[in-house]
Amino acid sequence: MDQTGTGKIAAITGAASGIGHAACRRLLEAGWTVFGLDLAKDRLESVGEVFSAYQDRFRPMVCDVGDAASINDVFGAMGGSLNALVCCAGVLRTALLEHMAVEDFDLVLNTNLRGTFLCAQKALPLLRRAATPDNPARVVLLSSIAALRPKIVSGAYAASKAGVSQLCRVMAAEWAPSGVLVNALAPGTVDTPMVRAVSDPTKSKGYRPSGVSPVGRIAQPDDVVDVMMFLLSDAARYVTGTTIPVDGGTQAAFIPSGSP
Repeated sequence: MDQTGTGKIAAITGAASGIGHAACRRLLEAGWTVFGLDLAKDRLESVGEVFSAYQDRFRPMVCDVGDAASINDVFGAMGGSLNALVCCAGVLRTALLEHMAVEDFDLVLNTNLRGTFLCAQKALPLLRRAATPDNPARVVLLSSIAALRPKIVSGAYAASKAGVSQLCRVMAAEWAPSGVLVNALAPGTVDTPMVRAVSDPTKSKGYRPSGVSPVGRIAQPDDVVDVMMFLLSDAARYVTGTTIPVDGGTQAAFIPSGSP
């Protein structure tokens, strides 16, 4: 391990893109060792090159969170202990529910909900080893504002993220005696490749991102990671079982079109 590190170790899913990529960068900059998990081997290799300055502390691992065997193999290969698990891997498929292909529905639920559950379950023994009364281990799950205010054409995604928020609550209650804190973040529209891919009205089957927030802009990945860093810090040692909106006020109140 790089001697400039903190000694803390995190596993981050969805590490090759968007919020997961930003989370890897921020933790590496803060001195953590990071296992970066992603399905996309080519993008993961590119991320490894970007993080070459942290080559002693960034450990890319190909992992399909939709595959229980892949998750089992990857977390088994980590060994030792983990101070934090951050679950950022996710997919979005859009369609009216009456037209949605069962394959797309299954992909969204298997990746976003089942994959999150399996990663947390397999990480738990490693998190328990690292946890102490003064320094609990942490789990941060990526929910969505869609869990709190769903939209048409993204029903499967909203259902998967509502499930993530409920998993968060139950995990937090069940795992607190082990010294493991579990929280979720609920971003609004974030400037990520996943969101850009469905922002074209001609390709999104009627789906519209929440768009500019009352704050006056959409989020950047680092806006979400800022709150994640709080949850991983000593300041959040008494915070568990909650879903925190990171949406610039998007779901606070409806603002009709044309309002001042």
